[in-house]
Amino acid sequence: MPIREINPQSIPNNSGNSSSKSLVPTAKQSKEEIFIPETPKYTFEDLVLPISVKNNLLDVADYVKNSHMVFDTWGLGKTHKYHRGLGINLYGPPGTGKTMAAHALAGYMHRKILAVNYADIESKYVGETPKNIRRAFEVAKETNSIIFFDEADAILSKRVTNMSSASDVSVNQTRSVMLMLMNDYQDFILFATNFIQNFDAAFMRRIAKHVKFELPDLECRQKLWSQYIPHEMPTDADVHELAEKYKNISGSDISTAVLNAAFKAARQEKRMVDKEYIFEAIEDITKSKEANQGYTVTTKNVSKEYVKEQLGYLPDSKE
Repeated sequence: MPIREINPQSIPNNSGNSSSKSLVPTAKQSKEEIFIPETPKYTFEDLVLPISVKNNLLDVADYVKNSHMVFDTWGLGKTHKYHRGLGINLYGPPGTGKTMAAHALAGYMHRKILAVNYADIESKYVGETPKNIRRAFEVAKETNSIIFFDEADAILSKRVTNMSSASDVSVNQTRSVMLMLMNDYQDFILFATNFIQNFDAAFMRRIAKHVKFELPDLECRQKLWSQYIPHEMPTDADVHELAEKYKNISGSDISTAVLNAAFKAARQEKRMVDKEYIFEAIEDITKSKEANQGYTVTTKNVSKEYVKEQLGYLPDSKE
């Protein structure tokens, strides 16, 4: 996940003067401080993925490369006006490289990436989520950045049909505004999610291509173990044994296990990272994931009047 810089003005001042401000920004603070495009951190060479997934990503890259010819030269921009903003969705289990792939795609296009996380938008501007989403699209357009919605199921999930609370209404309002913004947007939109089953059907229709990410196969696990165990780290662990022994794990799991094992060995003043420490670390991660099984996302339609009030205009919309 991209690391966001903290605005120094939002850090409480212990001196007790008036500069002691809330960590929650007000609506008056510059939204550019929240939506900051960044240089992509990864390239296609950094991705350790099954060949089928890499091929699908290359298909996405070709979408990007050929969009001008398809929409402008060949005229499909007139017949497919609501597809000009091509939505690309990367989905699959956590830790399988979706965020890295989004960075790699932006880098392939020689553009910066604007990562948007729903938690940031909603928690920092309580009650103004639709306006904040609109601002994210504006910043992406102004800076020629690729907009990337990580954990997109939080924004694209199914709308509530039987609304029983103010929060239900708010969620539905956010979904409807997002739909209209996607219709109007004339560029690529990247999404990543662990829960594609929670996407609203209206959003699914607006996404041109879905790329499924799988847990790494044996070959990829060997590469990942080799990648995350540096040559400088003394250990008796064998990457082939690790890859064979632990199958249903992600690249993120492997990275975390190596780090945890190294810290344990250092804390105990060992001269090497025993493979048993790595076994223990990966098994702890596996147990925690099993305990987290069953997590679900519940979701939440709004009036055009509300959308117009939030955006200042009413975009064309086709469900």
